[in-house]
Amino acid sequence: MSKELEESRELNLDFKKLKKIAQCQADVIPAVAQCADTGEVLIVGYVNALALETAVREKMATFWSTSRNELWIKGKTSGDYLEIADILVNCEQNSIVYKVHLKGMGSCHTKNAAGDARYGCYYRRIVEKDGGLALEFLPGAE
Repeated sequence: MSKELEESRELNLDFKKLKKIAQCQADVIPAVAQCADTGEVLIVGYVNALALETAVREKMATFWSTSRNELWIKGKTSGDYLEIADILVNCEQNSIVYKVHLKGMGSCHTKNAAGDARYGCYYRRIVEKDGGLALEFLPGAE
Protein backbone atom coordinates (compact mmCIF):
# COMPACT_ATOMS: atom_id res chain seq x y z
CA MET A 1 0.00 0.00 0.00
CA SER A 2 1.10 3.54 -0.60
CA LYS A 3 1.67 6.08 2.15
CA GLU A 4 -0.34 8.55 0.06
CA LEU A 5 -3.40 6.27 0.14
CA GLU A 6 -2.98 5.39 3.82
CA GLU A 7 -2.50 8.97 5.06
CA SER A 8 -4.74 10.85 2.64
CA ARG A 9 -7.86 12.83 3.37
CA GLU A 10 -9.03 12.06 -0.17
CA LEU A 11 -11.58 9.25 -0.49
CA ASN A 12 -10.35 6.64 -2.97
CA LEU A 13 -12.25 3.41 -2.24
CA ASP A 14 -11.11 0.26 -4.05
CA PHE A 15 -14.42 -0.93 -5.46
CA LYS A 16 -12.52 -3.42 -7.66
CA LYS A 17 -10.97 -5.36 -4.75
CA LEU A 18 -13.33 -8.34 -4.97
CA LYS A 19 -12.88 -8.50 -8.74
CA LYS A 20 -9.10 -8.61 -8.21
CA ILE A 21 -9.51 -11.45 -5.72
CA ALA A 22 -11.74 -13.36 -8.16
CA GLN A 23 -9.11 -12.94 -10.89
CA CYS A 24 -6.38 -14.45 -8.71
CA GLN A 25 -8.74 -17.42 -8.20
CA ALA A 26 -7.93 -17.76 -4.50
CA ASP A 27 -10.54 -19.76 -2.58
CA VAL A 28 -11.08 -17.29 0.26
CA ILE A 29 -13.79 -15.84 2.48
CA PRO A 30 -13.80 -12.51 4.36
CA ALA A 31 -12.42 -12.52 7.90
CA VAL A 32 -12.97 -9.70 10.37
CA ALA A 33 -10.68 -9.24 13.36
CA GLN A 34 -12.69 -7.66 16.16
CA CYS A 35 -11.43 -6.63 19.60
CA ALA A 36 -12.93 -9.11 22.08
CA ASP A 37 -13.01 -6.42 24.79
CA THR A 38 -14.42 -3.37 22.98
CA GLY A 39 -16.10 -4.80 19.86
CA GLU A 40 -14.06 -2.46 17.66
CA VAL A 41 -13.33 -3.77 14.16
CA LEU A 42 -9.56 -3.83 13.73
CA ILE A 43 -8.92 -5.48 10.36
CA VAL A 44 -10.82 -7.07 7.49
CA GLY A 45 -8.92 -9.64 5.49
CA TYR A 46 -9.45 -12.98 3.79
CA VAL A 47 -8.83 -16.56 4.84
CA ASN A 48 -8.47 -19.80 2.97
CA ALA A 49 -8.48 -23.26 4.55
CA LEU A 50 -4.74 -23.09 5.38
CA ALA A 51 -5.08 -19.68 7.06
CA LEU A 52 -8.03 -20.85 9.17
CA GLU A 53 -6.29 -24.09 10.18
CA THR A 54 -3.17 -22.09 11.11
CA ALA A 55 -5.23 -19.61 13.14
CA VAL A 56 -6.90 -22.41 15.10
CA ARG A 57 -3.58 -24.17 15.74
CA GLU A 58 -1.50 -21.06 16.55
CA LYS A 59 -4.27 -19.08 18.33
CA MET A 60 -3.19 -16.02 16.31
CA ALA A 61 -5.26 -14.20 13.67
CA THR A 62 -4.05 -15.53 10.35
CA PHE A 63 -5.07 -14.41 6.88
CA TRP A 64 -4.37 -15.26 3.26
CA SER A 65 -2.75 -12.28 1.57
CA THR A 66 -4.56 -11.99 -1.74
CA SER A 67 -2.03 -9.42 -3.01
CA ARG A 68 1.05 -11.51 -2.15
CA ASN A 69 -0.66 -14.89 -2.50
CA GLU A 70 0.79 -16.17 0.77
CA LEU A 71 -0.06 -16.99 4.37
CA TRP A 72 0.01 -13.97 6.69
CA ILE A 73 0.11 -14.44 10.47
CA LYS A 74 -0.72 -10.94 11.72
CA GLY A 75 2.16 -9.68 13.84
CA LYS A 76 4.82 -12.15 12.73
CA THR A 77 6.89 -9.27 11.33
CA SER A 78 5.73 -6.35 13.49
CA GLY A 79 5.27 -8.17 16.80
CA ASP A 80 1.72 -6.79 17.03
CA TYR A 81 -0.13 -10.12 17.27
CA LEU A 82 -3.86 -10.63 17.51
CA GLU A 83 -4.44 -13.49 19.95
CA ILE A 84 -7.63 -15.38 19.19
CA ALA A 85 -10.24 -15.61 21.93
CA ASP A 86 -12.95 -17.06 19.68
CA ILE A 87 -13.78 -17.67 16.03
CA LEU A 88 -17.34 -17.12 14.83
CA VAL A 89 -18.90 -18.12 11.51
CA ASN A 90 -21.96 -16.56 9.88
CA CYS A 91 -25.15 -18.44 9.01
CA GLU A 92 -24.20 -18.96 5.35
CA GLN A 93 -20.68 -20.09 6.30
CA ASN A 94 -19.09 -17.57 3.93
CA SER A 95 -17.36 -15.26 6.43
CA ILE A 96 -15.75 -15.46 9.86
CA VAL A 97 -15.02 -13.17 12.78
CA TYR A 98 -11.85 -13.52 14.82
CA LYS A 99 -12.54 -12.21 18.34
CA VAL A 100 -9.06 -11.15 19.41
CA HIS A 101 -6.92 -9.64 22.14
CA LEU A 102 -4.27 -7.23 20.91
CA LYS A 103 -0.78 -8.36 21.91
CA GLY A 104 1.34 -5.39 20.98
CA MET A 105 1.05 -1.68 20.28
CA GLY A 106 -1.54 -1.76 17.50
CA SER A 107 -3.05 -3.92 14.80
CA CYS A 108 -2.62 -1.70 11.73
CA HIS A 109 0.59 -1.75 9.71
CA THR A 110 0.42 2.07 9.46
CA LYS A 111 1.76 4.41 12.13
CA ASN A 112 0.60 7.79 13.41
CA ALA A 113 2.71 10.97 13.32
CA ALA A 114 4.42 9.92 16.58
CA GLY A 115 5.51 6.66 14.94
CA ASP A 116 3.18 4.47 17.00
CA ALA A 117 1.24 1.62 15.43
CA ARG A 118 -2.41 2.55 15.06
CA TYR A 119 -4.80 0.51 17.22
CA GLY A 120 -6.87 -0.61 14.22
CA CYS A 121 -7.10 -0.08 10.48
CA TYR A 122 -10.29 1.98 10.78
CA TYR A 123 -8.70 5.31 11.76
CA ARG A 124 -10.53 7.63 9.33
CA ARG A 125 -14.21 8.44 8.77
CA ILE A 126 -16.02 9.48 5.61
CA VAL A 127 -17.44 13.01 5.76
CA GLU A 128 -19.26 15.30 3.37
CA LYS A 129 -17.05 18.19 2.28
CA ASP A 130 -17.56 20.84 -0.40
CA GLY A 131 -20.41 18.88 -1.98
CA GLY A 132 -18.35 15.66 -2.16
CA LEU A 133 -16.90 13.00 0.10
CA ALA A 134 -13.60 13.22 1.96
CA LEU A 135 -11.79 11.52 4.79
CA GLU A 136 -11.20 12.80 8.29
CA PHE A 137 -8.89 11.25 10.87
CA LEU A 138 -10.44 10.05 14.11
CA PRO A 139 -9.15 11.86 17.23
CA GLY A 140 -5.68 10.66 18.17
CA ALA A 141 -5.15 8.70 14.95
CA GLU A 142 -3.23 11.32 12.98
